[in-house]
Amino acid sequence: MLASLLYVLLGRLMALVLLCFRSSEHKELEIVVLRHEIAVLRRQVSRPALRPADRAFLAAASRLLPRDRWQAFFVTPRTLLAWHRGLVARRWTYPGRRPGRPRLGREVRELILRLARENPRWGYRRITGELIGLGIQISPTSVRNVLMGAGIGPAGQRGGISWREFIRRQTQCTSPA
Repeated sequence: MLASLLYVLLGRLMALVLLCFRSSEHKELEIVVLRHEIAVLRRQVSRPALRPADRAFLAAASRLLPRDRWQAFFVTPRTLLAWHRGLVARRWTYPGRRPGRPRLGREVRELILRLARENPRWGYRRITGELIGLGIQISPTSVRNVLMGAGIGPAGQRGGISWREFIRRQTQCTSPA
């Protein structure tokens, strides 16, 4: 974020310098670039290790100089263009979004588990249908994963009596004795 802000500010400053010295064919800007490169190279013993601010400065300066003057840089034009593309991409992308589906909220998870515990004969598809009826869009796979993560098995293996057992008990209660 800071590098992109510095890039924008530096680009505006370079544009102002470019307008002031247009008649001298960008010689002053080229001198500034060369002085900066010398300062970078003096910090190095071997291959120059450029900081992000150095790359931002050189990429911004390359956009202001005509391409026939790019031989003044100690990196290739392809590298300068790649740095510039990276700066522009960082400016227009929004970091922080992880790929994939967003996680389920705590409330939705608790509701799924409550429905499964209170209705032991309901499978994950029935629970999904009830949630959709409540206005919560969720896939059956997500419901199944929540149930499996909580250690709740399939509908036929959860607590509660089976339909056959329920009918048997009802007939026993209503039979004349």
